[in-house]
Amino acid sequence: MKPVKTLLSLSFATLGSLATATLSAQAAPVVFFDNMFTGATSFDSTVNSVDGTLNVDTWTSLPQGATIINRTDYSVTKVDGSAMFPSVYTLFGSSPSTNTSGQTIDISPSSSDVELSRLGSAIQFTFTTPVNGFGLEVGDWATCCQPSNLYISFDGGTPILVGASTVFGDQFLTNGGAGVFVGAIDDSGTFSSVQFWGNGVGEFLVAGGEIRYARVEEGSLTSVPEPATALSLLTIGVLSTAAKLKQYNKKS
Repeated sequence: MKPVKTLLSLSFATLGSLATATLSAQAAPVVFFDNMFTGATSFDSTVNSVDGTLNVDTWTSLPQGATIINRTDYSVTKVDGSAMFPSVYTLFGSSPSTNTSGQTIDISPSSSDVELSRLGSAIQFTFTTPVNGFGLEVGDWATCCQPSNLYISFDGGTPILVGASTVFGDQFLTNGGAGVFVGAIDDSGTFSSVQFWGNGVGEFLVAGGEIRYARVEEGSLTSVPEPATALSLLTIGVLSTAAKLKQYNKKS
């Protein structure tokens, strides 16, 4: 019967759409944005909750004027190849005075355009063993030049927005100063490089302090039903509808 055929076609079309939406939802990274202390704790708790591998590296005694800084598990460079001059940063307007946990590197935005600023000011971390979680401290952000956004990218992919400031003072999160912790975990796979940058052109921006990097099992942070479960539930609904329509047509 035409009514049955039409409704079943629509039902299976819906099934395909929901399956696609479910898969897309699973691919969304988990983003962390908070004051330096709470944000770091939240990142650690999330990794530990799924039995992931967590590493914390506090930047101390970094070389001055180097174009590459080698750490135990990764190396640090600027995307534009420029030299780096690390220093401990005292948070803007913080009372009592608060410093970043370790040294930071100047990554002042070169452009308001996201991609141009990535090329001109981003800091890159290249790991010897792939990771899928990353976080760090940011200093002096949001002290001028709004709008200003912060981004993380895995393996040079699509920028992940991890912080946004629209007006002066809206992100003074740590002791009244412009210090934040930002991070992201993407459990869709693993990655060998991470880039971090901002696009608040005209502002002074530093990043580093305490670097967090982690690896969690793929799919371990997914908060939506597994595709098979979602598809099974919807399929049951489609078949039930078909059975009822068949009975109705027989009576007709």
